[in-house]
Amino acid sequence: MASTTAVHSAVGPAGDERHSGPFGSRRTKRRYTLILALLIVLAAGSGIGLLAWGNPMPFGTEGFWIIARGRANLVLVMLVVAFAQAIATVSFQTAANNRIITPSIMGFESLYRAIQTSTVYLFGLTGLIAIQGIPQFLIQVALMVALAVALYSWLLSGKYGNLQIMLLVGIVIGGGLGSVSTFMQRLLTPSEFDVLAARMMGNLGNARDEYLPVAIPLVLIAGILLLLRTPRLNVLALGRDTAMNLGVDHRRELIRVLFLVSILMAVSTALVGPMTFFGFLVATLAYQFADTYDHKYIFPIAVLLGFTVLAGAYFIMRHVFYAYGIVSIIIELIGGSVFLIVILRKGRL
Repeated sequence: MASTTAVHSAVGPAGDERHSGPFGSRRTKRRYTLILALLIVLAAGSGIGLLAWGNPMPFGTEGFWIIARGRANLVLVMLVVAFAQAIATVSFQTAANNRIITPSIMGFESLYRAIQTSTVYLFGLTGLIAIQGIPQFLIQVALMVALAVALYSWLLSGKYGNLQIMLLVGIVIGGGLGSVSTFMQRLLTPSEFDVLAARMMGNLGNARDEYLPVAIPLVLIAGILLLLRTPRLNVLALGRDTAMNLGVDHRRELIRVLFLVSILMAVSTALVGPMTFFGFLVATLAYQFADTYDHKYIFPIAVLLGFTVLAGAYFIMRHVFYAYGIVSIIIELIGGSVFLIVILRKGRL
């Protein structure tokens, strides 16, 4: 009995019993539980603060609740974006076996910019206003998902297909779309460019209330399917050879994960615009705080962090700089800094 116990657990130098499983020790599990509880409190506090802070009406009055209900859609948009970006980025990094890259490398944001720019270039500002509806929102999502599906179904299903080539092709396509967008932007009038520039940044104000009944089911379905696949994601994280030795069809599983990731990223980008470093920032912090390989525990931390970061960025931009909704400025600054720190510490991609 003693020898069996020694195989499954051991006592570290500090007397902390270590064992196999998602957490290396009881201390690590307690730390995770405390961090999760703290993030729940911070997320709840952030949501309540967004509803109540700066409300000109006395608390509890009918006017207070009318204003709070008007702000509730903003909080709901933050939840949708945080859920989509957090789960998509963690899943994508697992599929790519690389914690530096983000799903933006697939060209979602470049395609979004190309769609917005070409609309203004061809049809003027009236055309940009015309694409603000549920059919147009679905068309944008469908185009982004179609680009991603065509990319990885072509490059991963071939005899010599591999993920690295797919990522490189995604970078090239994104760069090409970006160049075309820049060329068209130079031909716009100043007034058209000003309106377009506002939509080129991640802005919570871009989200319209009518999009939510469509965006929420899409995000929930894709996110729940990825949550149900956490055991397979754990195996994918071990690498292609190990996953295949454990009986997982690596290529098929990779395509399924990337398809679900493309839906999440397409909906988030079409809803609020590009947020390049948001997913990377949230995923990097989630890995540090969760301190486990199991995606079942990483996902909740990432989603809660995502909402807290979005709420904090919105509060700073709204109440400090008086720039309504444009959260990408703060997120890109912090996320870009974290990206550089990670690169410099690792010394490689």
